[in-house]
Amino acid sequence: QVQLVESGGGLVQPGGSLRLSCAASGIIFSLNDMHWYRQAPGKQRDLVASITTRGDSNYADSVKGRFTISRDNAKNTVYLQMNSLKPEDTALYYCATLFPFTYWGQGTQVTVSS
Repeated sequence: QVQLVESGGGLVQPGGSLRLSCAASGIIFSLNDMHWYRQAPGKQRDLVASITTRGDSNYADSVKGRFTISRDNAKNTVYLQMNSLKPEDTALYYCATLFPFTYWGQGTQVTVSS
């Protein structure tokens, strides 16, 4: 049974930081590209960041320079370090793997507010 379990969300003030984690089980983690998506209320789910099996990363323009995706294959975990958070970063954040099969986590809420 495949599970992706996110953690690390919460309430943070603008300018603050959070580190999200996603622990994977049931897949050969090191062979999967991993992704972070987010969905704000009433909006579509958008790709935030991706990391390949080789460790190459890419980011949505809205988070470049503020967010960093990383992975630890020994721990089957992908991370999203989020700095300089803005109110518009408020969303439910999901981790996912899309190929060869698609799996999603349950999401972790990030709220940026003063």
